[in-house]
Amino acid sequence: MRRLFSLAIGVLMTVIPGGALFGGTAGSVLLADMDGGGSDMNIDLAVRQVTVTPLRVHAGDVVHVEVLVENKAEGMRTTTAELLVNGKAVASQFFTWGMSPGDRLYRLSFDWNTRGVAPGEYRIGGQAFVWEDTSPFDNRLDVTQPVLIAPAGGGFPKGETAGGSATETDPRFGKSRVEG
Repeated sequence: MRRLFSLAIGVLMTVIPGGALFGGTAGSVLLADMDGGGSDMNIDLAVRQVTVTPLRVHAGDVVHVEVLVENKAEGMRTTTAELLVNGKAVASQFFTWGMSPGDRLYRLSFDWNTRGVAPGEYRIGGQAFVWEDTSPFDNRLDVTQPVLIAPAGGGFPKGETAGGSATETDPRFGKSRVEG
């Protein structure tokens, strides 16, 4: 009898979703800003420019990074933008885009503290990712010129001094739009 009861419960649990047994309904859980994928809305963010200052630092100095993100389509959302060092996120921040159709460009600032970072060359990039993005290939942009970190108090190759900057701009993006 006990075995038959266990078998009946097992069949019911397989046929009837667990939430339905307790008065709930089974189904997907969507976040507040998700529509379940049935929307015809075109979402398209692009990282258009990344600027790094300074390029040559001593361990323990702060590297400042500006990331320019464009909302190329429609929609409104709060999304995470990330500062990437050698492809790994070292900082992130939320930004809200799409609140006004006239606001298409978003300038974000990051500071990377190099305290505890080993001397060497580091590749810097910016990323803004949205799952529903219709063209995710432009959600990331890396600066070609690396940041060089020298030991605290140490020198740089070729007698260079600390400083310098580099800007990487997506070639598909008009220069006049970047400047203003």
